[in-house]
Amino acid sequence: MGANMARRLAEKGFQITALYDVRHEAAAALATELGCQAARRLADVTAEADFILTVVSDDRAMREIFTGPGDNLLAGAGGRTFINFATVSPRVHLEVEAAALSAGAAAIEACMASSITQARQGTLYLILAGDAAVVERATGLLEALSVARRYVGATGRAAQVKALVNMVMNINTAGLAEGLGLGDALGLDLTMLREIFSQTGANSRVLETDGADMQNREHDCFFSAAHAAKDSGIAVALAGEAGVRVPLAETTLAQYQRMIETGLGELDKSGVAELTFKGRGGK
Repeated sequence: MGANMARRLAEKGFQITALYDVRHEAAAALATELGCQAARRLADVTAEADFILTVVSDDRAMREIFTGPGDNLLAGAGGRTFINFATVSPRVHLEVEAAALSAGAAAIEACMASSITQARQGTLYLILAGDAAVVERATGLLEALSVARRYVGATGRAAQVKALVNMVMNINTAGLAEGLGLGDALGLDLTMLREIFSQTGANSRVLETDGADMQNREHDCFFSAAHAAKDSGIAVALAGEAGVRVPLAETTLAQYQRMIETGLGELDKSGVAELTFKGRGGK
């Protein structure tokens, strides 16, 4: 996601000054492509840029890049603006905002409800939260990356909304997998079944994006099962904090956790179909 966002911004005339990745070879290759620095240290990125965009995998990684010992993005961060695109827990976004403010910087959320292709095309759907004035200051950059943006309030709100988006998406994905898996067990033509789904109450965005891949058992990764488990886990935790029961979300989370346990965690989330196609009768 981050690489394609950088390519898109460069294409739209923004100066990309520095890139950082824990896999330095990946940053170096992209830096050569874009004609910028491949930073060895997080602090070097902050030193070179006015706006720093972050895309990380989870809460631990987010805390590490902002407040980790020795080297982090907040070293010398006065006057900088951080735009954080990752799907992490609301609590971590609040921690990052507080740490950024203490360093004389600003941090906002720009949670992405889109995937790799949209990052490259600049057609992301962004859920924005944080100080409204800072969001406004970043408008030009955000517009270059997205086809639609929705500001939802104070820091933490975008992460809440994104968690619910992915919770419902993951439930829909698991439901579609079961429908196609049962259809296959009954000997139904799955192309016919998908066409009928698309014209009835069984239709969904997930059917459009993942249905054919499930049928064809093609699970090249655009959004991994491991990330689906992480995101559903955030939503289930939020439900616990709110005192709300979410049995469908809990069951879906268990399916993605099972994928991880069986070595399928790096498949696309559509790979949840494998649990149904291969596991008929609960085996």
